[in-house]
Amino acid sequence: MSKIAFVFPGQGAQYVGMGKDFYEAYPECREVFGIASEASGLDIAKLCFEENEQINQTEYTQICMLAAEMAVLRAVEKRGIASSVNAGLSLGEYGALVASRVMSLSDACRVVRQRGILMQEAVPVGGAMAAVLAMDAAKIEEICEKTDGIVSIANYNCPGQIVITGQEAAVEAACEALKAAGAKRTIRLNVSGPFHSPMLAEAGRKLSEVLADVELAAFDTPYVTNVTADYVTSADGVKELLCRQVSSSVRWQQSVERMIADGVDTFIEMGPGKTLSGFMRKISRDVKMMNIENMADYEKVLSAMD
Repeated sequence: MSKIAFVFPGQGAQYVGMGKDFYEAYPECREVFGIASEASGLDIAKLCFEENEQINQTEYTQICMLAAEMAVLRAVEKRGIASSVNAGLSLGEYGALVASRVMSLSDACRVVRQRGILMQEAVPVGGAMAAVLAMDAAKIEEICEKTDGIVSIANYNCPGQIVITGQEAAVEAACEALKAAGAKRTIRLNVSGPFHSPMLAEAGRKLSEVLADVELAAFDTPYVTNVTADYVTSADGVKELLCRQVSSSVRWQQSVERMIADGVDTFIEMGPGKTLSGFMRKISRDVKMMNIENMADYEKVLSAMD
């Protein structure tokens, strides 16, 4: 019998129209958008389904992504498919916590709305991010440590794709040093700030105030955290991990490898895009990877699970 992991993507996969077919198909999915709207004070369905520029702004993107992901989750749960473990990339970690029954959907939406605002407000002038292709992680870490200024690894996405983050001048200097050391390419990312950098530590501290009155339940299903790439089975410490996550590296490759080592053989990506499915092709081809972002994907996965 398959051991299944539900995985949830992060910011960057958003687009106008995400989640709309689930919203139209099932009342459970419409309810998700209603809960997200009430918790955030925004019309989430309108933001997700109608043309607008806000959907690509961090303070709105995050809550919209969460709503679209949770609509997919509700549709999957409706058909009785369950996971053995959950994980999410950055923002997606909140989807994992809802899937694990640790955080209520309403609380997750409220926290994510504030997380987006805090991260946008905390973005310092002069920050940057860049993808580094075809270079060993240890070498990238070494060069970042030797570079003057603040620069570190934001995302361990998959073999051959790592993202660095920090002060613009430091990121540029590190990119030059990485190319000189043999990196295939470095690509500046079109982002609004140096996410998952120590430069956003203040946003993490403020997030702890938002999380203070959130009640966490006992885990129904464990999840793997970005911060340590290890299982979390107790609600104790979850809030601290979520606060640290804002300014620490996202260890996605290591998280997936940890789940595979534990026997997970089927991963289902829930929500917009195929980002995590793309990473999986480089992490391991020995496991089954499926994604659900629309009803056609949904039916395909249901058929595969029969």
